[in-house]
Amino acid sequence: MSLRLFISFVLLATIGTEAQSQSRISGYVFDKESRLPVPDVSISSANKKIFTKTNKSGLFVLEPAARIDSIIISAVNYKYQKLPVSDKLIQVFLQPEGTQLAEVIVSANRELQPRSEAPIAIHTISKTTINDTKATRLDLLLNKVPGVFMVDLGNEQHAMSIRQPMGYSNMYLYLEDGVPIRTVGDFNHNALIEINQAAVERVEVIKGPASSLYGSEAVGGAVNFITPAPSQAPSGKIQIEAGSRGYKRTDFFASNSFKKLGLYAGGYFADRNEDDRQHNDFRKLALTFRADYHFDEKSLLNFTADYINYKTDQVGGLDSTKFYGKDYESFYRFTYRKVNAFRLKAAFEHTWNEHNKTTITLFHRNTAIGQNPFYSIGAVPGNPAKAKGQINEDAFSSYGVIAQHRKNFNFLNARWITGVSVDFSPATYYANYIDIDVNADKVYYAYTTTDSVLTNYKVDLFNSAVYTQFEINPVEKLKVLVAARYDRMDYDFRNLLPPGSYSGAADASNYFSYFTPKVGFTYGFTNTKGLYANYSVGFAPPNITDLFTGVQVPTLKPSTYNNYEIGGWSGFNEGRGNADIALYKMDGKNEIMSVRQVDGTYKNQNVGETTHYGMEANARYEVVKGLTLRAGGTIAHHEYKDYVRNDKNLSGHHMSQAPPYFINSEVSYKPHFFKGFRISFEWQGMGGYHTDPENTAKYKGFNIFNARTGYQFKSVEVWVNCLNVGDAVYATTVEKSSWGTTYRPGQLRTINAGIAWKINKSNQ
Repeated sequence: MSLRLFISFVLLATIGTEAQSQSRISGYVFDKESRLPVPDVSISSANKKIFTKTNKSGLFVLEPAARIDSIIISAVNYKYQKLPVSDKLIQVFLQPEGTQLAEVIVSANRELQPRSEAPIAIHTISKTTINDTKATRLDLLLNKVPGVFMVDLGNEQHAMSIRQPMGYSNMYLYLEDGVPIRTVGDFNHNALIEINQAAVERVEVIKGPASSLYGSEAVGGAVNFITPAPSQAPSGKIQIEAGSRGYKRTDFFASNSFKKLGLYAGGYFADRNEDDRQHNDFRKLALTFRADYHFDEKSLLNFTADYINYKTDQVGGLDSTKFYGKDYESFYRFTYRKVNAFRLKAAFEHTWNEHNKTTITLFHRNTAIGQNPFYSIGAVPGNPAKAKGQINEDAFSSYGVIAQHRKNFNFLNARWITGVSVDFSPATYYANYIDIDVNADKVYYAYTTTDSVLTNYKVDLFNSAVYTQFEINPVEKLKVLVAARYDRMDYDFRNLLPPGSYSGAADASNYFSYFTPKVGFTYGFTNTKGLYANYSVGFAPPNITDLFTGVQVPTLKPSTYNNYEIGGWSGFNEGRGNADIALYKMDGKNEIMSVRQVDGTYKNQNVGETTHYGMEANARYEVVKGLTLRAGGTIAHHEYKDYVRNDKNLSGHHMSQAPPYFINSEVSYKPHFFKGFRISFEWQGMGGYHTDPENTAKYKGFNIFNARTGYQFKSVEVWVNCLNVGDAVYATTVEKSSWGTTYRPGQLRTINAGIAWKINKSNQ
């Protein structure tokens, strides 16, 4: 009897242990391309008697009453998966079907949502694209986005064109994980130097005004760089590469998780050394550290730190003789730009329940840009052997907070998002006069510092905003969005010199404020076809350097824009292809543009009224397994609607530096019979455009081709990229003025080769 009781006890204990080991099956579901969590994914047993869904963090918990051997994971626009169960935390990476509807984005409302629910033109650059491109500069990535042309000015220096002519004004907002990398009012067109390219998991590009969510300066568009989340198991990489034009670079990252704590560190060091006559050397160190701490399944603390140290020679432009003769010897031998940037961010997320989530982000920025700029060099009347210039530094520190709450309602699938943003940024600007020596070949070859201080001021910038957004599904397949934001920018200016035409304006305290609404809708005809439309307003205040530097009385006015947009998307041929299109019209008032003065220097000025309209389109199709074609581009028109310059009426003229089209298309092949190998050919094209506001001269535009190939075998990857395969002579931007025509040369044929060693013990 006792033996039977003992056997029964053992059997019951065994059954109980098995039941207990399966009492809870949990895990996370991620998008395989973006590595972002995927909400609303269905998790079920094979017989579908047990069912649950992932939450906004991609977490699911399944509690079967009896033991099951496998689970089924399915979601709209993702490939179905069947996985064996495990007593450990499961990580699932879903493969998108090849339509943009499957994408999960975060930039449209600072919350995870499907791309199909966002009534905006937004494009993502995935981790796969970043890895395959092996870009040495961000423009090599961003220019793959239809409607975007990031102007390469050499050694990561840049300007931008998104629904605007190529220019240097504060029309764009650059963010890292949803937080602007610079403070409003102290824009710099080279701001993306302050991004660590080696620590970018994916990029989301919003085209058109995003001021209703992100505030001022998000006019032409907003670009959000998303840092990598820590891996669940030990992983790392080290890579080295070198180029045929003196470029060298080393990248690294290391990551792991320790129960609730995940850590990531990554960065790169790059430099270039060329002939002194080309004046084109540079170096950059970029480091990023990220720590994620999961208190539980509802609370997450994210900490990120960035450090950028950068210095480059400023090459400047060339005349037509040097440019077309491939003589890239610089006219400048001492000009430079240097950047020191340090950023901290701590974001706490708490999901109260399935209807409520709060995010609070604290941030600090400390950035200084010092330079001896070629564009500040001016003529000295009557003395061709002398010129004037300056050495200056623009610096600021920021202390800010962004707080946001999201609430879901049970009626009509409604969602309400509201938030506040506060940013206090004391800034300084200092400029010292220099005497410059010029030789007979018009080369600025030396300079002498003086005791003459041109500018020395302090400004306390205080930016505050409140925003709200309401989404609702009034009928099935239709989502309507209404959003609004109110911004106020307070400038407290203190001039440390007597006011004057060089030293700047008198002490003053003033402010700019604006209300930016937005309305839009999306309609999904099917799971793979839909359209959207929106009306939005953009707003950009004058920069502090433009408002107070070199003027006795501030005269610049804020720029405002009204944007009307409609677009759509479609997947076809069972997920093998997808296409999207956007049509827009944007009318601007008091647009701020960089205008070259009679002495050769540059100054920002208001333009009365402008109009911008165009079409952006992108299509991708997998011809056969592994062979993919992508065709993308934009057709645009930019016009001065009301503009008088130097007593000349330019109304009705084409805006200068405004190409009528951009093209970026690519064919790529990853053969299934040669796993790990890839090869691609890319076409980058630009149409001819007017180089001056008077429309008296044009640049013909260009077409260049890039080739890339690589092979990964286990933990080792090698690659070779050839940029500008045909060695075409082209300019990234051309400008005509009273000083003549200036060409900023594009890169001649360049070959880069590299090797990487990866460690990855996770299933990522």
